[in-house]
Formats: sequence, C-alpha cells, structure tokens
Amino acid sequence: MPQRYHCPVELAVDIIGGKWRPVILAHLKDGVHRYGELRRRMPGVSEKMLTQRLRELEAAGLVDREDHETVPPHVEYRLTEEGRSLAPVLQALYDWGTARAARTGTSVTG
Repeated sequence: MPQRYHCPVELAVDIIGGKWRPVILAHLKDGVHRYGELRRRMPGVSEKMLTQRLRELEAAGLVDREDHETVPPHVEYRLTEEGRSLAPVLQALYDWGTARAARTGTSVTG
C-alpha cells in the first residue's frame, strides 16, 4: 500500500528533504558531476552519507547514475527529467539562502 500524505509539502520533504539531498540536487542542477567532484563541493558530508543520499535520490527517480565501467572507476551523476523538474524549487531555495545570508551577515562560500 502506498504511503499516504496529508499535505503535498509533506510528500516533497519526504523525498528531497534532509541535510544533504537538496544540496546534492542543487549541484547536479548545474550539470553532470563525478562522485569526487560532489565530495569536493560538499566538504562537510562523509563519503558514506554522500553515497547513501545519492542512492536514495536514484531510487526516487531524481538522479541517474552512469558507470562507465573503467579502471579507475568513472561514475557520473546527473538529474533525471523528474529531477530537472525541481530546478525552479532549487533556484528559489538558492535565492532565499543568498538573501538570508546577506540579511543576517552569514558567510556562504562556494
């Protein structure tokens, strides 16, 4: 039986919420990234957590993982069409975060 939600925001937060999922999606909104690139852009996330979140986003149909089956490994991540449909939401979060940082004097690097 599918999970029931009582509000569309509840569904959205269940899928893209959490500390790292929106950040991963925001980076992938800018284009295809390899695992190492995502790690460098997100220095606060552990390798285990990044791998876990990428798998969750892939299972949710928002991220596509392409393994080129080479040595050394070459794996790329990109947004699926469903993931790309989040672009306006991600941009709104980015804009709000930028404005909030300016209002509060919070430093945002990267």
